[in-house]
Amino acid sequence: MGGDHGPESVVPAALRFLGERQDRRLILVGREEAIRAYLPGSARSDERIEIRHASEEVGMDELPSKALRGKKDSSMRVAIDLVKQGEADACVSAGNTGALMATARFVLKTLPHIDRPAIITAIPALKGQTHMLDLGANVDCSAEHLFQFAVMGSELVRAVQDVRSPRVGLLNIGAEEIKGNDQVRAAHELLVASSLNYVGYVEGDDIYIGDVDVVVSDGFVGNVALKASEGVAKLIAQMLKRRFKRTLLSRVSGLLALPVLRGFRDEVDPRRYNGASLLGLRGIVIKSHGGADAVAFEHALRIADQEVRSRVIARIEREVENHLGEARALLAGPARVSA
Repeated sequence: MGGDHGPESVVPAALRFLGERQDRRLILVGREEAIRAYLPGSARSDERIEIRHASEEVGMDELPSKALRGKKDSSMRVAIDLVKQGEADACVSAGNTGALMATARFVLKTLPHIDRPAIITAIPALKGQTHMLDLGANVDCSAEHLFQFAVMGSELVRAVQDVRSPRVGLLNIGAEEIKGNDQVRAAHELLVASSLNYVGYVEGDDIYIGDVDVVVSDGFVGNVALKASEGVAKLIAQMLKRRFKRTLLSRVSGLLALPVLRGFRDEVDPRRYNGASLLGLRGIVIKSHGGADAVAFEHALRIADQEVRSRVIARIEREVENHLGEARALLAGPARVSA
């Protein structure tokens, strides 16, 4: 029921998804009458679609603490409870990000050895796509938190992108080892000593070049980088429109360039990258953009399906346990013996 459009985009997205995935099943959670209003007659008898009524919904501007304590029958809470109870393999929501993270963390808990969940998503790059985390869940992070993010991000990409040894970069203000704050430099040391395919520091422009598969940062920097990128994309689109409409000649040029422009638009279409994973939880939770239409929300459903089939949770749990032993041994430093 959350997001800017609610069932208006979620229900058509569900039908599109089931049209491509004949062996999948969806539970639509929310006010039953609102959901049924968007279900065509043929879909109402589809055994792959189940409606689970929830009497409440979380507002997009609602405080996460209020939603967590006061709305236990919200569509968001009921959907996450279904994952906790094993009735669903994943939860996809376009609702309030803070409330989703707080509720998911409270209900599902974090995986062993993971201190904080992180938000990760794919970003278009020259050579495919780059996965970046954290994108806003954690403003202040220690070196060990950044190391945990690197392990989780690497394993996610290895699972869903079938990349044998994902290249991991740590976002910094320069590539030199002396650059960065204390947390970033300490995380760098942990990553250098690990068995991850760590390529070193990367800068903001490296996110879009495609020479790295995973970019790691704290949530403050990651969210600013993501929002700045979205703003630049909108700026370019508006400037191109303005230029092509200035004169008759520019309008004709625009018509000639239309196939190229449409191809460019499709390649960077944010709907193709909709769906951010809340990594580090004991269940799969995907955050869709609040303004997602049916096409974008269907993509978020595909991401959830892909993570379920790839057994991402089990793989991350295993790899985190393997790698964090290395990190903690390094953090402890050499043993000191007195005589």
